[in-house]
Amino acid sequence: MIQQFDERNRDIKVWINGELFHRDEAKVSVFDSVVQGGDSVWEGIRVYDGRLFCLDKHLNRLMESAKSMDFKRIPSVDEVKTAIFDTLKSNGMRKDTHIRLTLTRGEKITSGMNPELNQFGCTLIVLAEWKSSIYSGKDLTLVTSNIRRNSPLCLDSKIHHNNLINNILAKIEANHAGVDDAIMLDLNGFVAETNATNIFMIKNKIVYTPFPTACLPGITRSLIIKLCHKNNIPIIEKDISVTELYNADEVFTTGTMGELARVVEIDKRKIENIGNILEKLQNIFRELTEKEGERLPL
Repeated sequence: MIQQFDERNRDIKVWINGELFHRDEAKVSVFDSVVQGGDSVWEGIRVYDGRLFCLDKHLNRLMESAKSMDFKRIPSVDEVKTAIFDTLKSNGMRKDTHIRLTLTRGEKITSGMNPELNQFGCTLIVLAEWKSSIYSGKDLTLVTSNIRRNSPLCLDSKIHHNNLINNILAKIEANHAGVDDAIMLDLNGFVAETNATNIFMIKNKIVYTPFPTACLPGITRSLIIKLCHKNNIPIIEKDISVTELYNADEVFTTGTMGELARVVEIDKRKIENIGNILEKLQNIFRELTEKEGERLPL
């Protein structure tokens, strides 16, 4: 298992609707929509050396997801930022930190699926933990999952929602196979993403990544596409089969929690890892995290 308990997180404080609680006392109601039906949206945000990386992009996606889900009485961006800043300050966190930001539809007056039962406004949760990149220094092994990624016909991946059962079932398959993560295909059998990250491949010095149809158009994914264009690295979005991944020169995953991670094996096929384009992108990305992002208040 890649993630382990970090002793620094034993006494962290968690923000819930305007109050900070010790992690052991941080609770939401059994009537909250996140409990009743996974009815919430979320973001993962990383703190590098006193800066929140891509904060505005994450908060914009949070707000757009909440609007798409027709949440009512959504807190403002400034209110969410204040909650983040206060949580980090309370925990003395200015680097090496990952934030799980959750916005639920809120509490219901009685249990049930109908959003009309939600009459108290949203619940905002800021969970900040000491956590380095979970794939740091690790090469990944993957397996192809039998669980398909939803298409917009079923559930639009542009909504960054908390209902992650598909991903969890795929992760269970990865656990049973003794590998790190699982590749999820779309309904047509093309590669969408892994259960936790977006995925890229490199072949003949060209970078490829799946269309953001069944996959989440991740913020790190978008950044890598931008960095490729800026640094004259050819990049193409296309339908990708698993067979193409098997025969790629390099394969890597992207995400806020895992950054850029090399894949060395898929379904017991070794990836050749010919070339150095991934290493170049990792270096460019690292340089970016060292200088960009919204600075934390002193």
